[in-house]
Amino acid sequence: MSERAGFRCGSVVIAGRPNVGKSTLLNALLGQKLSIVTPRAQTTRQRILGVLTRPGCQVLLFDTPGLHEGRGRPLNQAMNREALAAIAGADAALLVADAARWTEADEAVLARLQAAALPVVLVLNKVDRVRPRERLLPLLQDVAGRHGFAAIVPVSALRGDNLERLLPVIGALLPESAALFPADQITDRSERFLAGEILREQLMLALREELPYGVAVQIERWEELPDGRLAIDALIWVERESQRRIVIGAGGERLKAIGRSARLELNRVLGRRVHLATWVRVREGWTGDDRLPGQLGFEVR
Repeated sequence: MSERAGFRCGSVVIAGRPNVGKSTLLNALLGQKLSIVTPRAQTTRQRILGVLTRPGCQVLLFDTPGLHEGRGRPLNQAMNREALAAIAGADAALLVADAARWTEADEAVLARLQAAALPVVLVLNKVDRVRPRERLLPLLQDVAGRHGFAAIVPVSALRGDNLERLLPVIGALLPESAALFPADQITDRSERFLAGEILREQLMLALREELPYGVAVQIERWEELPDGRLAIDALIWVERESQRRIVIGAGGERLKAIGRSARLELNRVLGRRVHLATWVRVREGWTGDDRLPGQLGFEVR
């Protein structure tokens, strides 16, 4: 822990509408994968803390679910609560928006941050997709008049462009404080949690349009084997029997392929050999069930 005078430490929420690259930005800032990433909106379901320690500061970055209208289902409510709780506890915010356009959904997230009276850095992401680059100028002029942003920083989180400019801007907004985590720690999440997320990522990548959101993962067994491998048993929850058949595939081949991809990614991320066993079970309408979000680690009120 650092006790040096002038050292800064604080929490920064990464907020934005769905599918603007919040998780990609967190991973890029940390220099390694922590949040899962898929082409689907609302991939992130819970707050994920990434700890970034640099000379003179420690930034507690909170990746959040995209704020969205979805009040009917308990899962949507839980996701919105996760995002709002992170905003309420933050010292500053990164508002991530697509550099190609500003939308009403971006405006709604900005209003949330304004209500929380947070200093806000606007991060215009995916600038690598804007061609010619001069197309950025009208958007920059437009958004600059919407709020007194602490800074407006165009970046490409996917390519790592301009992130070096973002880091000192973030650090300057933090209060003077000793570091809260050891310098080599990057999250407070367990490997068990990360394993469930990686399996869910592979499910979403494989299923895409067929089953985008009605799937959840629950880790049931986590055991060190005598041969040095890590044994993981995971339950995959779906809402209908027809969805179960989709996940398993003909002769079980799709589930085998998903399990293989997840195991290889787990080997890489965890730095060890993993034995992964999966089962698919049906819980009718689980996204509308008040109980399952709590069992999956959401704060339920």
